[in-house]
Amino acid sequence: MIYKRSSALFAAAQKVLPGGVNSPVRAFNAVGGNPIFVERAEGPYLYDEDGNRFIDYINSWGPMILGHAYAPVVNAVKERAEKGTSFGTPTALETEIANLAVSMVPNIDKIRFVNSGTEACMSAVRLARGYTQKDKIIKFAGCYHGHSDSFLIQAGSGAVTFGTPNSPGVTKGTAKDTLLATYNDIDSVQNLFDENEDEIACIILEPVAGNMGCIPPSAGFLEQLRELCDNHKALLVFDEVMTGFRLAKGGAQELYGVNADIVTFGKVIGGGLPVGAFAARNEIMDHLAPEGPVYQAGTLSGNPLAMAAGLAMLKELENDEVYASLKKKTAYLHEGMEEKLKAAKVTHTINRVGSMISVHFSETPVTDFESAALGNNETFKKFFHGMLNEGIYLAPSAFETWFLTDALSYDDLDETIAACERVAKTL
Repeated sequence: MIYKRSSALFAAAQKVLPGGVNSPVRAFNAVGGNPIFVERAEGPYLYDEDGNRFIDYINSWGPMILGHAYAPVVNAVKERAEKGTSFGTPTALETEIANLAVSMVPNIDKIRFVNSGTEACMSAVRLARGYTQKDKIIKFAGCYHGHSDSFLIQAGSGAVTFGTPNSPGVTKGTAKDTLLATYNDIDSVQNLFDENEDEIACIILEPVAGNMGCIPPSAGFLEQLRELCDNHKALLVFDEVMTGFRLAKGGAQELYGVNADIVTFGKVIGGGLPVGAFAARNEIMDHLAPEGPVYQAGTLSGNPLAMAAGLAMLKELENDEVYASLKKKTAYLHEGMEEKLKAAKVTHTINRVGSMISVHFSETPVTDFESAALGNNETFKKFFHGMLNEGIYLAPSAFETWFLTDALSYDDLDETIAACERVAKTL
């Protein structure tokens, strides 16, 4: 494929945008080369500025469950925009979508809309600290909860030590209140509770990890976290920015039958527009301003365009057949790629939950960040660019899950599998 215009646009962008992008992963630093610039999208396809068509397995990092430019969502935004784009006042739409979300998701009574997944997770942790009157949080190495200071922490000498800042600008004072555990390792979590008795406000995690590739929770892991939180009077926070309304109507809580105390959501709840939310039971949400002392605010929170798009999307997702169809298509893709990679004798493992899937070029099962990091990144780079040149757009990082849309046809999946076969022979 030819990427002449994309290359020129990237060169121009680098003069006025840091790294030429507004979010780092878009720069292709992890895979090399220049990013493609998308001109439009429809259904399961992206079309770049050079006229190339790609089958999309990012789907705006998750929210395009029903495809790009999905007519009910687009029409809802158009209709709403004609009435004004932002008021900074309450609207009936906010209550309507709140009622629908609360009816779909287990164990929540109230919801607060914000502007991004980052803001949702940041606010959820503040609420957990305010509710419990404790300062420390537990997060898991490899789980990403946005770029708030508390989350940009990596392990020090070991997974059970105090965190150290993972980005300049994050203070050591902030880092000391973030404790690192190992995903799918309940003992690492228990040790942190033992060493920080009565100091831990909450555990926050992606119930299905998506930022070290797709990694499902091991059997019993979520249940054990629930028990630890109950025993130590801490809150369990599910970051469902990726999994919410994607794995099931009620997200991971419904899928795994484990209740979280606070749940965060991202772009899906806005039909792909910039939006996020966090939700909990009444006794927790009543601590939030203006009813309670925990402050959170935003001029654009509950923006009418995002609310209209989100309402249209959630109404479509009330249909359980969407999830059955997505699961079936993802399994079909998994089986097809597995067969082709095995035939080419490419070392790999594939993880899948619902419509989230990733290929790890690893000899061992991938269950946490450490095992994900053992994958052959050079092989992934070759695979990524090979698939891109075949018209298949994957996440430009070995540490990101793929997301399927129900707009994919089985012909699209067969095209992807055939591309995988050709690329596998070159690895």
